[in-house]
Amino acid sequence: MSNLQPVIKAASAILIHSPGLVRYGSKPSREIAARPSRLQELLGSLRTYEQAENYLPNDVFLGKQSPQSLLEIARPWFNQPALKPNEAFPFGELVEEERFIALLAVADVFKHVHLLERFWEDAKPRLDRSALCRPLVRVDPPLLTREQLRSEIERGAGLPLYVGTDPEPVGWVRHGNAEDESLTAHILLENLCCKVSAALAVREIFHQDGNLKPQDAHFVLSCSEEAVGDRYQRGGGNLAKAIAEFAGCDLASGVDIKDFCAAPIPAMVMGAAMVQSGVVENVLVVGGSSLPKLGMKFLYHVEKGIPVLEDMQAAVAVWIGRDDGLSPIINLASVGRHPVRSGAGVDQQLKAIVVEPLERLSLDVAAVDKFVSELHNPEITIPANGGDVAERNYRMLAAVLASCGKIGRGEIAEFIRKKGVPGYVPTQGHIASAFAYVPHALRGLTQGELRRCVLFARASLFLGQMTQLSDGMSLLLERHP
Repeated sequence: MSNLQPVIKAASAILIHSPGLVRYGSKPSREIAARPSRLQELLGSLRTYEQAENYLPNDVFLGKQSPQSLLEIARPWFNQPALKPNEAFPFGELVEEERFIALLAVADVFKHVHLLERFWEDAKPRLDRSALCRPLVRVDPPLLTREQLRSEIERGAGLPLYVGTDPEPVGWVRHGNAEDESLTAHILLENLCCKVSAALAVREIFHQDGNLKPQDAHFVLSCSEEAVGDRYQRGGGNLAKAIAEFAGCDLASGVDIKDFCAAPIPAMVMGAAMVQSGVVENVLVVGGSSLPKLGMKFLYHVEKGIPVLEDMQAAVAVWIGRDDGLSPIINLASVGRHPVRSGAGVDQQLKAIVVEPLERLSLDVAAVDKFVSELHNPEITIPANGGDVAERNYRMLAAVLASCGKIGRGEIAEFIRKKGVPGYVPTQGHIASAFAYVPHALRGLTQGELRRCVLFARASLFLGQMTQLSDGMSLLLERHP
């Protein structure tokens, strides 16, 4: 086998508990502006760090539990005691809000984010003690006294930063340009959250595997959902290069890949193709967090008396390199595409991105251990009348496979149970669309019993109102022979 065969050498996952930032999610910010009393309703339903740390879906996301463990424990999961308290998270850290906000200021090279002096005095030792965060702190952020912070808030040209439910602000984000809607404090905060979370996921890879070095990362592909730009090129920027810089990958270049929720799969395909073609030796595919999606369904959660579970930002990073004789193979011959003529019908999408590649490779359904798609946490979506997204998708896929003669009608329930993956991922769009499963796939294909795993994702392109089409792509990961 050629040494240019692309493989996955490492994968990491990061969660950031962000209760104080939930108010700046798209839905909460609009609701609070229209009805200010919503803020107190939101604050009264937020979780503590300990509650987030002991939450079963978060344990699964960070590798402490397998996704299948969710099938063994009845919901509601937020009422369940921790199964493995005080045990480390194998895939990455659950970062508390204090450290994350401090890193937002450190990562802001244009000095729009200012921190309260006392807050920085408390946060800096936490960063110094963290093997994950310490390499990211190369400068001190701008600081404000309490009086200066109050003065900034009174002027109103930006956003205050809070930790949890504490009413006292700990920082301030200034507008980048008062005349540019793409550089408002809200947009800058959104993009900084994505940049910092993605860099944390990248650093987690180096923290886990001492054989992988920042200087060996040659290219970064960001599959995040941010829109970095200015008034002339809204969304035209390059966050990947900013992530590489902040993460210390000094020899890397990078570009962004956009495809709504489906972006991680084409990003992995492009990264693998770059390695197989010899363009570069190593590629990092990284998806940073989505601040706008915090608290999307908070009204339903508040109404039903459950915690606001959309308080987590999430990021994933995957290292793709040349064949090392051990790591799982990315089979580029397996790539399933969604051509224009397939339209927006779900059955046609699934035939194009799942059925056609299996037929092309002469693989039957039994040869694939897991089919992985959208894995949104059902405890978030069901109270908001969105149903169990993962289960619904597997039911649709099973129906399509049955209609194509790949499985029998009587095998649909067994297919969902054995070949599917229960949902556990925060509603962070692209992260939930199979990307979050890559660390589990890596572990299963090297240490576990997985032989083959299909990752597939679909994108609602019509949301941008430029086309009625959807998109999608799939990829096969295989155990190294």
